[in-house]
Amino acid sequence: MVGNVNAEESVADEQTGGSAGVAEQDGVGHDGVGHDGVGHDGLGHDGHDQHGVDGETFTVRLPGSVPDDAVVPEEPSRLSGSPEAPDDDVAVAGIDTVPDRTAPAPARYLTPDELHWAGETVEAISTAFASKVVGQARLQETLLIALLTGGHVLLESVPGLAKTTAAQTIAQAVGGRFHRIQCTPDLLPSDIVGTQVYNQHSGTFETQLGPVHANFVLLDEINRSSAKTQSAMLEAMQERQTSIGDKSYALPDPFLVLATQNPIEQEGTYPLPEAQMDRFMLKDVLDYPSPAEEAEVLRRIDSGVFVTASEPVVSVADVKRLQALVGRVYIDPAIVNYVVGIGYVTRHPRDYIEPRLAGYVDFGASPRASIAFTSAARARALIDGRNHVVPDDVKALTHRVLRHRVTLGFEAAADEVAVESIIDAMVNGIRTP
Repeated sequence: MVGNVNAEESVADEQTGGSAGVAEQDGVGHDGVGHDGVGHDGLGHDGHDQHGVDGETFTVRLPGSVPDDAVVPEEPSRLSGSPEAPDDDVAVAGIDTVPDRTAPAPARYLTPDELHWAGETVEAISTAFASKVVGQARLQETLLIALLTGGHVLLESVPGLAKTTAAQTIAQAVGGRFHRIQCTPDLLPSDIVGTQVYNQHSGTFETQLGPVHANFVLLDEINRSSAKTQSAMLEAMQERQTSIGDKSYALPDPFLVLATQNPIEQEGTYPLPEAQMDRFMLKDVLDYPSPAEEAEVLRRIDSGVFVTASEPVVSVADVKRLQALVGRVYIDPAIVNYVVGIGYVTRHPRDYIEPRLAGYVDFGASPRASIAFTSAARARALIDGRNHVVPDDVKALTHRVLRHRVTLGFEAAADEVAVESIIDAMVNGIRTP
């Protein structure tokens, strides 16, 4: 049984004086050898693995960690903007900084009025979504998180589970422009981003923008388009712009890509490269509805719910304001360290999980995973009506953030090992703050 890992130590620049990669266990001296004869390399004097026993907890000092005497204050008791402190902005993390370490800028905390407005706005969008999409509570949360953060989502499921309906409904609810692109092997990059067309009357070339220039873009069955066409989306997803000829064209704000792919019928498909997979903030896997939910779908079809177009319940300006509020949701430094610790363990699984499971992992998550965790956790907290992030926000997002970033080898496919089971082993080995 592998012991738990504690990621409470902060990660700073490599120039700080922390001990790199040394696991500190009760009874371990400065020479890396504890009273039980276990060295810092994880091997005892007899050369056998000493991973610990049930109930044993490990404290791991991540490379470049902050000295033990660094002070991390708790969240201020008075929130800026409140009657007690109307104008004072209190720093989120007033850590005693060490040289070459960035101090977070002061942030103005969310006021009760702002929280109330955000709750009503999110509730209006959720109600509009539930009016057409039956069940799929996790999908609803995923799309709301993407909407509030401006991140992109990859949806995977068998056909017919309302992926397209969900994307179109969320776009109609906020009054944004929605374009659907059906990906096929003969789809060209110019079919997505646009092209220049020669006008015989004027004798000039005119630029025609492609369907990617919309607030919400649904790439249906993205893995059926060629690699060249898939790469055309990289600039749009990362830089929020497209290049046609010698000019660049900014995409609308907000801009959200929802891509779908089917886990079946893989003949003639082009698997997404790792670079493009990493651009998606979240990947959600949908399951079949329950019998009661499926019966409700049939009743709504008979009642004509899907025939009439839905009216917007909020505006695009409201979405932009929600996105601005998400950036001011408080996240404690301990939770930041928890997020960074999760990413670190995915890159060094052999040190923290069972060797049998660690052998399935080829590559861990990139720093984009930590960025996605913090942004999505803030959005989830605001959706839940809170002005601060709790560890459960991070735990609820582990599968959606990591399942497309942790790369498994062919042995995992041969042994039918799901990536979610590997992720659970990694996260369960980290002490929750």
